[in-house]
Amino acid sequence: MTNSYAENAQDGRDGADATGAADAADSRGAADATDVPGASDADGAAEAAATARLAVAVRAAEQALIEFEIAVETFRVEVENFSRLHHQRLGPMYARLDELDAQIAEAVAARSGDPEDVRKAQEARAAVLPMPEVEELFHGWMGSDGLFPEAQAMLTEQPVQPPQKVRPSEEARRAYRDLVRKAHPDLARDEAERLRRDEFIARVNAAYAAGDEATLGALTREWEAGPAPAEERLSASEELYARLEWLAERKEMLAAVASELEESAIGAMIKMAPQDPDRLLDEIAEKLLADVAEREAHLSQLVG
Repeated sequence: MTNSYAENAQDGRDGADATGAADAADSRGAADATDVPGASDADGAAEAAATARLAVAVRAAEQALIEFEIAVETFRVEVENFSRLHHQRLGPMYARLDELDAQIAEAVAARSGDPEDVRKAQEARAAVLPMPEVEELFHGWMGSDGLFPEAQAMLTEQPVQPPQKVRPSEEARRAYRDLVRKAHPDLARDEAERLRRDEFIARVNAAYAAGDEATLGALTREWEAGPAPAEERLSASEELYARLEWLAERKEMLAAVASELEESAIGAMIKMAPQDPDRLLDEIAEKLLADVAEREAHLSQLVG
């Protein structure tokens, strides 16, 4: 999710909120008019028209919120995938740099004997992650069926296959957006329908996060073959007001989630190269390798 996509979704939602607020005011005014003795049938017609406009505003707000939610979920998946790749590829380099920094500080302290250098060496060593205990070493490598394939490969000195790189294809993105727009729980008009949609969207989100295009296709066919959505009925103005308030609260919650994602370290990195995050990883890896070489040369001079 690029910034423009998120901002466009929010702008659409804000526009719907403004329309809803204006129409709500019109509807309230029309409702008040009916309390005046002798109010004509025209007043009742005006109230009905205002309520109809409010219903249109609610539907627009619902669609804008869904678009925003799609954008936030897409960016969350991108952050999660990039974080995994970042850790797998660059984690060992960061660990090597920490170790070299500790060794350099210790070599400097050994040469000078200065208490301040000794203190810095101790701090640098403390920053290096300690060797894990046995339980920690196997955490994430062993499941209910025993060692995972990666762990088994390491213990038998076989080549380790890197974890599958997950990034939803453009086709998967299209299928996901189409499914969310059709089956989103916010479009339900009763609790039973909401529960059905909640369960279905949870499966959609899981397939999208795994980049599983085939499952998304199957879910599309399942939804199309399922029960047709109930016909929308005209809501009373009080229900529409409550609906707009709920939509506004939901939008604020999603905006907070989006802000947290975008302000995270990984989110900030993705924003630097939203179209080609792999290139960014290559650039960072190249810089880290140069830093490692520089520190190794410095350490060699100190202990040589």
